Amino acid sequence: MILKNCCFYNEAFKKDFADIEITQDGKIGDIGIIEKDGVDMSGKVLIPGFVDVHIHGANGGDFGDCSEESLEKMSSYLAKNGVTSFCPTTMTLPEKELSEILKTGASFSKKSKGSKVAGFHLEGPFIAQSKKGAQNGKYVRAGSVEEFERLYECANGMVKLITIAPEAFESDEFISAVKEMCTVSIGHTAATAEECKKAISLGVSHATHLYNAMTPMTHRAAGAVGALLDSEVMCEIICDGGHICPEVLRNTFKILGKNRAVVISDSMKAAGLGEGEYDLGGQRVLVLKGAKYATLEDGTIAASISNIYFEFKNLLSYGIDFEAALRSCTINPACSIGADKEIGSIAKGKCADIVALNENFEITDVFINGERI
Repeated sequence: MILKNCCFYNEAFKKDFADIEITQDGKIGDIGIIEKDGVDMSGKVLIPGFVDVHIHGANGGDFGDCSEESLEKMSSYLAKNGVTSFCPTTMTLPEKELSEILKTGASFSKKSKGSKVAGFHLEGPFIAQSKKGAQNGKYVRAGSVEEFERLYECANGMVKLITIAPEAFESDEFISAVKEMCTVSIGHTAATAEECKKAISLGVSHATHLYNAMTPMTHRAAGAVGALLDSEVMCEIICDGGHICPEVLRNTFKILGKNRAVVISDSMKAAGLGEGEYDLGGQRVLVLKGAKYATLEDGTIAASISNIYFEFKNLLSYGIDFEAALRSCTINPACSIGADKEIGSIAKGKCADIVALNENFEITDVFINGERI
């Protein structure tokens, strides 16, 4: 297939004009003037498919349901919203349940017809009880390399991210060992700035939903937030307009620059459905009319009900630079899980995961591995 007359954002995230060849194996081939007929993309802007590395559920499905049907609900919804790759994310649960969830995910990853499973994100269970947020405190526990290795095996090696609170257990050995298998992220943490810096020196290279469920930065104590901003760590941010206010988001992007911000949805099964009562990790959560996120019954923020496409448009409306916003939704998350050689940008040899937008930034076409969804 040849996409003709393309206005697109190239590998350097600069606007370019060319024809784009999609090979039979779903990769991007030649980019340039191609003397063959094809699909006319005039009047559209082509961007890389969005990548979500932290998502629990959407469209009535949740990774924790331990069913391929639920994953298919998520995958189809995400594809329609321009998210071409995602990391289904677990909650804090017993090892036996996590094992079965990961086995189901690994099986589904070979069959998905919509958004692709890029790997799995373990959000917990090795977190701080005091910063558990909507996680079930009954299952919070100290981390061990042995348990992680068992879960990693159940996932067929597809665990790409794990969120831990380094101060909550003797984590030095854990970080040093696990960083060789996946990205280690700090989150749901009560760590001081010093504890956070130590974890980074040992190999933590990612932060889970910056600001949320971690020690804040004040003018006399940097906390985890201050230490992370002052590092080279990649930082997840939820840009639904509720988890972090626009003013803080603008300041955050100024600090993180164009290469460190990783936009995530952190959404649960209510995403795409609206108000009602739902389940999240075995807990009852509510989505009220007009709400920007789901909450526990006591009002604790539970999860987002957003998606990356919506958040991308939010960022532009907040005045975030286009290139920085686009990178944070595509190549940066791909880099954070070590998948940037395959996904995250429009470049020769990469997967043909492309989203076409019209002049109003509405999605008109989504290609995943070269197939129009």
